[in-house]
Amino acid sequence: MSDLPFVEAADGCRLAYRYRPGRGPAILFLPGYMSDMEGGKATALDAWAASEGRAMLRFDYRGCGASTGEFEAQSLANWRDDVLLMLDEMLDGEPAVLVGSSMGGWLMLLAALARPEQVKGLVGIAAAPDFTSWGFTPEQKMTILQEGRLEEPSPYGDAPYVTTRTFWESGEALRVLFGEIGIDCPVRLLHGQKDEDVPWTWALDLMGKLCSADVQATFVKDGDHRLSRDGDIALLIATVKGLLEVL
Repeated sequence: MSDLPFVEAADGCRLAYRYRPGRGPAILFLPGYMSDMEGGKATALDAWAASEGRAMLRFDYRGCGASTGEFEAQSLANWRDDVLLMLDEMLDGEPAVLVGSSMGGWLMLLAALARPEQVKGLVGIAAAPDFTSWGFTPEQKMTILQEGRLEEPSPYGDAPYVTTRTFWESGEALRVLFGEIGIDCPVRLLHGQKDEDVPWTWALDLMGKLCSADVQATFVKDGDHRLSRDGDIALLIATVKGLLEVL
């Protein structure tokens, strides 16, 4: 990882990234919670983009992957600002399509609201907006507030799944599903109906709240939260390709 380039945020955090110029709009991949830019969906999409001569940018949020910073010190607002930094500095305001996985699907909405002229399309993979509100039991929320952190076993690796009060409070302040979402660009949503982390019905709720008339949802009957099987990744690539063709 020592050969990775970095972009520096205003507070001194250094964000690791991989960028390849090409035809626009550029694809910007946003990983999920406790994920990074080297995940299977990100790298597969990057390989496809390379084969098509498409510009693509992927990066690690602060405190994640190869970027600097302490993970447990971060908030959703910090990671939203990291996305905006990539749009402003690395893509220099040029048109972009955001592809967000799980929490990255929440961040893509926040970024589209902040940069409506630059963000031309969105693709959500098991998008999880507002999960600080609906994703925890009352008992878990009380633990977060009283003890400052909640630690749970992760089904995706050995490292425990940690949620801090800093992150949870930031998420609650940045909820988007309470009313109409003022995003007018085309949106594509992919969701597995066997997703045990983010119920697929949330995609319908998100679909109904988006202002855009061009919103399509695709459900995979036997798909889980990760949607990382070969067929799932083929669906993702086809979805991104189809969206880019109509922009």
